[in-house]
Amino acid sequence: MTDASPSQLRLPTPGCFADPDRSGLTADGVFDGMTEHLFYTLGKLAPTASHHDLYVALSYAVRDRLMTRYLAGIEAISATPTRVVAYLSAEFLIGPQLGNNLLMLGIQDEASEALRRFGIDSLEEILEVEEEPGLGNGGLGRLAACYLESLASLEIPATGYGIRYEFGIFDQLIRDGWQVEITDKWLKSGWPWELPRPDQACFVGFGGRTESYRDSEGDYRVRWIPSEHAIGVPHDVPVLGYRVNTCDRLRLWQAEASESFDFYAFNIGDYYGAVEEKVGSETLSKVLYPNDGTDEGRRLRLKQQHFFVSCSLQDMLRSLELRDLPISDFPDHWSVQLNDTHPAIAVAELMRLLIDHKHLSWDAAWDITTRSLAYTNHTLLPEALEKWGLDLFGSLLPRHLELIFEINRRFLQSVRLKYPGNDAMLRSVSIIDETNGKAVRMAHLATVASHHVNGVAALHSELVRTQLFPEFAALWPEKFTNVTNGVTPRRWIALANPLLRELLDEVIGQDWVCNLDELRRLEAFQNDSAFLERWGETKLAVKRQLAHYIHRQSGLLVDPSSLFDVQVKRIHEYKRQHLNALQVIAQYLRIKNGLGDDLAPRTVIFGGKAAPGYYMAKLIIRFINGIAETVNADPDMDGRLRVVFLADYNVTLGQRVYPASDLSEQISTAGLEASGTGNMKFAMNGALTIGTLDGANVEIREQVGAENFFLFGHTTDGIEAVRAQGYRPWELIASIPELPEVLQLVEQGHFSNGDTELFKPLLENLTGRDPYYVMADFSDYMRAQQAVSQTWGDRTTWNRMSLLNTARTGFFSSDRSIRDYAERIWQAEPFPVTISCEIDEP
Repeated sequence: MTDASPSQLRLPTPGCFADPDRSGLTADGVFDGMTEHLFYTLGKLAPTASHHDLYVALSYAVRDRLMTRYLAGIEAISATPTRVVAYLSAEFLIGPQLGNNLLMLGIQDEASEALRRFGIDSLEEILEVEEEPGLGNGGLGRLAACYLESLASLEIPATGYGIRYEFGIFDQLIRDGWQVEITDKWLKSGWPWELPRPDQACFVGFGGRTESYRDSEGDYRVRWIPSEHAIGVPHDVPVLGYRVNTCDRLRLWQAEASESFDFYAFNIGDYYGAVEEKVGSETLSKVLYPNDGTDEGRRLRLKQQHFFVSCSLQDMLRSLELRDLPISDFPDHWSVQLNDTHPAIAVAELMRLLIDHKHLSWDAAWDITTRSLAYTNHTLLPEALEKWGLDLFGSLLPRHLELIFEINRRFLQSVRLKYPGNDAMLRSVSIIDETNGKAVRMAHLATVASHHVNGVAALHSELVRTQLFPEFAALWPEKFTNVTNGVTPRRWIALANPLLRELLDEVIGQDWVCNLDELRRLEAFQNDSAFLERWGETKLAVKRQLAHYIHRQSGLLVDPSSLFDVQVKRIHEYKRQHLNALQVIAQYLRIKNGLGDDLAPRTVIFGGKAAPGYYMAKLIIRFINGIAETVNADPDMDGRLRVVFLADYNVTLGQRVYPASDLSEQISTAGLEASGTGNMKFAMNGALTIGTLDGANVEIREQVGAENFFLFGHTTDGIEAVRAQGYRPWELIASIPELPEVLQLVEQGHFSNGDTELFKPLLENLTGRDPYYVMADFSDYMRAQQAVSQTWGDRTTWNRMSLLNTARTGFFSSDRSIRDYAERIWQAEPFPVTISCEIDEP
């Protein structure tokens, strides 16, 4: 290679986004980028580089290519202001980033070729090195991640705002059948995908007092004088859209102390006191969802919520100031979505910032707030609708409590005018709960201040209107709407299921990745026996991969040709993993009693975490593992039944499980699951659903066809009728076939090594109150499971049903969900980014 003379050099101008050395998407470009980062960033030579070194080098090389698009987008919005979606969420379960970003750039093959030059035969070897970011727990956080990806893929400018949790929730181990929580040290080796922005830090206050004064104009004002402060330092994560230039961002706030070291305390021997403020402040971003079973835990949760919401709103207001845009235009530039009640403090905080800092009038501030905020409700469960006692709230956020009192006073006055003399109505809608100790009802606060309130499935949204907030719906019927959840097909098919992706690309082309309705073209093959056989073979190949993983992790051999019957989700009584466990025992008994000839050979797979303080959920995990230990050790079950509990279920494991599943267990008590998104991922990958009419199951059944869905159980109205009649589960048991023998076997300690006390609390719960109607639905569940076995015996029919499930799930793309939000709630438009660069000629 010859040196170019100065007159031959073509140098990019400052601010150029097309640096060929950092934006090339060829194998050579990726290899050169890796080599550069190994040497200059990591200080390593290729011959001594570990797999982790190669992962980091490849990640930095890929991030370089994201920066081209990321910075171009920031400049474009600065030059031509447009409305940006701000998605506030306590969780963003984004999953591993390297494989996803390679897919988005379209350079998976190029990355594989670059790695081969380093002696790595498989890209998978390097992808397995990546730690999963501990930024979320379950469906709420995964939904937020899917939505950010779809926003970018649809070229809608957006920023996700959350917390940079140092330790996430926890890693799950199973010891002696019990869940054991260990620290999730996901940041221990660094994280190449984030960009710290200490120059954009924000100050956040807590505690203290308020005082009134008159400003220079003689107007009455209030100032908040906090007793403690924390600093929020933003860390930006680029979120690239699929094969577009739009690269949005996830901005995560890390808490730091305003003064991290007290020299005076240290010098007088108070060594803990010297760093006490640092420890206290940084606790804010240590752990996702601290246990709220203690006063300190509840206090920390509220502090976390205010911390990230305040930082985020300050950041939005600052963005207007930097562009010389008036504060009154805030709703034209930011559409703020509250993902559940965790960020609902945004109502009071935005009012505080506008009134106390920007010195707007109450009416002007309220107009901006109510035009900017929208609220998504995710649950009907009372314990998830956050309420904060006034003592706690007032001690942490005294100014916010004053503002909430005033918001409530004005709101209740408007209600009195519409419903004079109706005190019951006032008590029901008041933001302040006057019963059982006064408390701030955060869902009420969000509902009063938001221009739209949406549920996340058709049934759920109807229940929000008719059961959860009927009085609010009567006041503002136009405010309530539905946006059914969706999931991104890029991660959950294209990335997670490459074998299915290859088949789809071959028979219907590649457009389905961006337009999931294209999957409908698969229906043309529903009567093609050769294609149906190929469909089944593709599924079997994926199941072999999961079977290999199970053997590698647990030593248990499972038969890939058996029915993979899967329930993976957060462990909770209303999700009814214990109902599934009871049917496994019933099948076990049928086989033991010589009555199992018509049963499909099954591998029943469970996975999920229980909240550390939720004893019954942890006992259900122990119950499942007790059944697995007994079943898997019984020679009579060989080739007939296996039970697996996959520990530490997360996005990475989900990418293995969803594509390999035959049967999707969506068996929650009707009326309690808001939507679910796992049900959608299963169906997209060709799993058939056995489920109740709950959450998005209703719409999945409508889309895929009732004949391709195994329905069972009481409906929401049916559950209510059973409750109204006085539900007595102990009276049902004797009349339900197989159930008495199942319960007796548990009671005798058959699945607990003879310990008759271990599962007694679970049995007493089921046969006593049975709050989630497990006994009421058991018989019909067993009927549906028998239909599953019969259908499995006709593999052509099963493959056709599987094909049609995939073909008819286009509605459940998160792209459709985001279009619904953008058109009906946010009024946000696509803003395509063009990357160009002028070259100076010397």
